[in-house]
Order: sequence, then C-alpha cells, then structure tokens
Amino acid sequence: MLELYTDRLKIRSLQRADWQVFLSIHQDLELNQFVRRPDSIQAISDKFEARLLPWLFDSGDWLTLTIEEIDTGNIIGFTGLYASNVDLGHAEVGYMLSQAGQGQGYATESLAAVIDWASLSHQVHKFIGLCATENRASVRVLEKCGFQLEGVLRHNYRIDDRWIDDCCFGLLTHERAL
Repeated sequence: MLELYTDRLKIRSLQRADWQVFLSIHQDLELNQFVRRPDSIQAISDKFEARLLPWLFDSGDWLTLTIEEIDTGNIIGFTGLYASNVDLGHAEVGYMLSQAGQGQGYATESLAAVIDWASLSHQVHKFIGLCATENRASVRVLEKCGFQLEGVLRHNYRIDDRWIDDCCFGLLTHERAL
C-alpha cells in the first residue's frame, strides 16, 4: 500500500471504503464540467474496481490515490498518474477534488507529492498535464507545480454539444521544485 505525506495530507492507495466519495465526485456535474459527462453508476463502479487492482507503472493504467486531510481523516479527492509513454519516461498526471477540498491548495500539495514520488520511484523524465482552457483553477495548480504551457489542443474533445480546448502542460523532472 502506497502512502505519501505532506504537512496537511495523506495520499494513499485507493481502498474499497473510498467508493462513496469516488462515486460522488464522478457524478458531480459541476466538478466534471470540464472533464466529461458523468458516466452511469455501473461505468463508475467498473472504473473503481479496475483502479483497486495492483498497479504497475508500465501497465498503461491509472494509479488512483486517495487524498485525505491528516487532521480530520476526511477524503477530499483523488490524484494520480499513468505512464503515457514508458519508453520516453512520460507520465500524465490528474486530480479531482470534492467541492469541500477546493480552494485550499490541496490539489497543488498532493500533485507535488505525487510528482516527487514518481520522479524517484519510476524515473519519470516528463510529466504531462492536460486541462480545459476554461478550467482556471486546474491551470493554476499546474503552474504552481512548475508546469509550463506547451500548447493548446483546439477542440480536443466534446461534452454534449460543446467543444473543449485543452491546455497541454509539461514539467521536466529536473525542473521540479525540491
């Protein structure tokens, strides 16, 4: 079981007891407005079950980690990564926090911990972050973690009848703040 700690957070392997928070976050329309149309409960359950399985860096699967407040034990969201290109040492990062966990620096703090761990444990050369251009909060998280905007992917995906442009951010491991 993976456990990472920051001053305020415990970032740990996903557990079966995390299901209700996982479901709630994946069904929240506002949280998902820049990501996807919320899936069916069955699809979310299938995703959850897949992410409970043992993870290997080169599997091509997402490592999903639960973010807990140390003081309260409250689960405030999820973060993680997957090896988008093992040969090049590229890993895409992601995070999604509940409404209660937003605006307190938790996404930045947890992402920085995941980046440090992955840099040391898996020799990641480059981290990649994608987020909708309209998602200013997510853009700020990536920038605070040292990511640089590398481009905009116009009309990269669609949610209902709305095309979404994605910002493509990159962080080379040697550029990360220590």
